[in-house]
Amino acid sequence: MTKPTSGCIYSNQALSQNLESLPQSPEAGQVTYGSYLKVSELLSLQHPLSQPAHHDEMLFIVIHQAYELWFKLIMHELETAIHFLDQGATLKARHYLKRVVEIQKLLVSQIHILETMTPKDFLAFRDHLNPASGFQSRQFRELEFLAGMKDARFLRFFQQDPESVRVLQARLDGPDLSTAYFAHLKFHGWDVADELTKLRTLRTLYEDPDAHQALYLLSETLVDFDQYLSYWREHHVRVVERLIGFKKGTGGSSGAGYLRQTLSQRAFPLLWDVRAFLEKK
Repeated sequence: MTKPTSGCIYSNQALSQNLESLPQSPEAGQVTYGSYLKVSELLSLQHPLSQPAHHDEMLFIVIHQAYELWFKLIMHELETAIHFLDQGATLKARHYLKRVVEIQKLLVSQIHILETMTPKDFLAFRDHLNPASGFQSRQFRELEFLAGMKDARFLRFFQQDPESVRVLQARLDGPDLSTAYFAHLKFHGWDVADELTKLRTLRTLYEDPDAHQALYLLSETLVDFDQYLSYWREHHVRVVERLIGFKKGTGGSSGAGYLRQTLSQRAFPLLWDVRAFLEKK
């Protein structure tokens, strides 16, 4: 009796045939996966400061570098959303904001990878970070300013970095998502002259979402953005508490205590406030 050919052998044969059909190695000068994504450069940017390098410092560096890349993409998408808000394109703006929300979901889950470090392991290299601090994440401050949470006091944390001060000042003086949203409502004929009229407008919109569906969906996506930014702050502070308790931050802040103070910040407070004024019809 002939022995049946195993599934494994068949798979290996098929794989071999498929490999043979793949394109040959690229010629010199052609774009490759590595050259397009600058993989070699990316992989050369992780330099632990502990000597000898503590195993978990690589984890710490990679997670925070990944955050900076995601912050860059979020700002790219927010700028595009603002552009379409300025053009009056409600659903187009919402499309890019929904992408931002999906990225934010990833950011919330990503931070918990840090919890795979023990407090002891983190302390083994934490002193080498002084006086560096998350306060000095220029892109996170840019993100906040671009969302509409503008606070010039943060510029003092970058006084030794004139380029960062220049960039952040430009964000302070430039367009932001909150302003663009209310200008968008005005573009579509809504009264947004002051805080009271803005709240009345939002109440009308929220009490009949079917009649203003596109604007309602846009508004709720902005609430999603605010909510996931809040989730990120909340999960961040939990991770900090788990790793260092209530020690001071490496940059001199109160650490978890300061982070907890930021949890109530909102880019769109009126979109939260309006819910208290809705009435059953």
